Amino acid sequence: MAKFEMDTDFIRKLAAILDETKLGEIEMADGERRIRVARPTVASPVPVGGAPAAAAASAPAAETLAPAGAPSDAGKHPGAVKSPMVGTVYLSPEPGKPVFVTVGDKVTAGQTLLIIEAMKTFNPIKAPKAGTIAQVLIQNARPVEFGEVLMIVE
Repeated sequence: MAKFEMDTDFIRKLAAILDETKLGEIEMADGERRIRVARPTVASPVPVGGAPAAAAASAPAAETLAPAGAPSDAGKHPGAVKSPMVGTVYLSPEPGKPVFVTVGDKVTAGQTLLIIEAMKTFNPIKAPKAGTIAQVLIQNARPVEFGEVLMIVE
């Protein structure tokens, strides 16, 4: 078996592409040689730098959460934003950054409301229509199920 030579300049270029495109990972193959470059995920137990991600991904401010008595029929609301997948929801683009939206914010159709990490890929969840965020029914860094109501846009 031939020795695999490490091309660190190529790896740095791939890492730069990750930063430019905000992708979670890039994988390249050339014959039997494969290389995968991935950025640390928010859900990592110990990301680069050694601090636990849970501390960095603190819970959102109380005003962004729905009231405790949120209606159980939220899924029937015409502005319900439902999870298209199973994964972990994040209300901000990265730890320490402001949340995408809060209750009362005006949004446009297609605007990113949150992201869901599934299989180490971050998937933006966009507003289905223009309106106002009436409720945020999920908490940051929590697992969500397919079809679970995440927010209400009125």
